[in-house]
Amino acid sequence: MPYPASHRVEVKRRIIDSARKLFNRHGFESVSLTQVMAGAGLTHGGFYTYFQSKSDLYSEVLGCFFTDPNWKSCWKGVKVDLSSGDVGPQVVRAYLSRQHFEDVENSCPMVALPTDVSRSGESARRAFETVFTAMVSVLERSMIQNGRPRRTIAQATAAMCIGGMIVSRTVVDRAVADQLREACMAVALQIGGWDKRGKSKNGKSTGRAPLRAAAAAGAR
Repeated sequence: MPYPASHRVEVKRRIIDSARKLFNRHGFESVSLTQVMAGAGLTHGGFYTYFQSKSDLYSEVLGCFFTDPNWKSCWKGVKVDLSSGDVGPQVVRAYLSRQHFEDVENSCPMVALPTDVSRSGESARRAFETVFTAMVSVLERSMIQNGRPRRTIAQATAAMCIGGMIVSRTVVDRAVADQLREACMAVALQIGGWDKRGKSKNGKSTGRAPLRAAAAAGAR
């Protein structure tokens, strides 16, 4: 009996999810295709039915919630409403949350894999650029003008979120890591025009409610 049409899509998704977790945990170079396929409950031989190469898979893994509606994280207890006009502060708080910090396997790949990307071919670097650009566009939608070009501020905010999480994960002392996350979150919210109460400087709500509990936990 032939497989349903959805079978190929589901299997490909399992491979991508397995690769994301393994790459995030161990790095691109250290993970074999056999390990990726085993993590998906499949044999090595079936890999090339779905991907041309490990680099091709890598490009797919670089997708995240900014570009892939089927990506199942944000992280446990953290929600981001990408359709909201006030999505900017939600993204900042989610990205720099304790939950994202601790959930390495389900990390946004822009945090876990940038060094590998910089050493990879053009396709992987373009995939990284696509995700970063999507993050900037999401932030820009609810960015306060502040007399500066909104895209410039959004780009700086996105870079601060990504870089802040990378450095936080790199240091040994957890207290220092938490302080770094908090500092980056505070500055990112400030340059975005969002104050501590989740309101912009013009007094309009930024829609913090979906992240209130998670943000409080992440700031500890």
